[in-house]
Amino acid sequence: MKTSRRGLLKVAAAGGVSAALSLSRKPEAAAAQGHDHQPIYGFLANATINFGAWRTDPPTNRFPAASPGAANHHALTPHDVTIQAGGTVNFIIGGFHQVIVYDDGTQPGDINTTASPPGFPQLIDDPNKRIYWGLSPAGDPTVTPAIPPPPQDRVETVHFPKRGMYLVICGVRGHFVNDKMYGFVRVLP
Repeated sequence: MKTSRRGLLKVAAAGGVSAALSLSRKPEAAAAQGHDHQPIYGFLANATINFGAWRTDPPTNRFPAASPGAANHHALTPHDVTIQAGGTVNFIIGGFHQVIVYDDGTQPGDINTTASPPGFPQLIDDPNKRIYWGLSPAGDPTVTPAIPPPPQDRVETVHFPKRGMYLVICGVRGHFVNDKMYGFVRVLP
C-alpha cells in the first residue's frame, strides 16, 4: 500500500489534535483523580543534576559490571540549578552516592557530619531541616531480611513545591567533607 503525502498530513494533524487535547486537560480533572496540583510548563519545570560521574581520563573500564570507586568524579554538575515552585529535579546518580536535600536557607556549614548510622560506609544522618533522604548506597544490612544496595547508576526525582534555596549534599561523609560534594536548587515562585 502506497502512503500519500496527504495521508501522512492527516495522520500528523490527528496526532497534533490528540496531543493538544491531552495538554489542555483541566486541573479539576487532575484533582478528581486524587492529585491536587497545577501543571508545570516551560524550561523551569524540571532540571537535571549529575550526582557523580565516571571518569574517562584516565580511561575507566566498567565492563562487564565493575564500579571502581577511584574512577568516580565526586561532584554535582551543574553545581546549582533553578526551577519554578512545583517543579522537579532529576538527580542522575553515577556511582556510590546518596542524595540528601535540606530545607530553604541551610548552608554546608550547618550540617552535622558526625551524625552517622553505625557501620560502613559512614553516611551523614543529620535530620535537622532535612526534607529528602535518598536511598542508602549501601542498602540496610541491619534489618532482616537485609535490604540490598540499589544500583550505583540510577535516577532519583525530587519534587520542590515551595520557593527557596535548597542545599543538596552527598550523604557519603567523605564525599561531602573531603570532596565538597554539594550544590543548590533555587526554586522560584
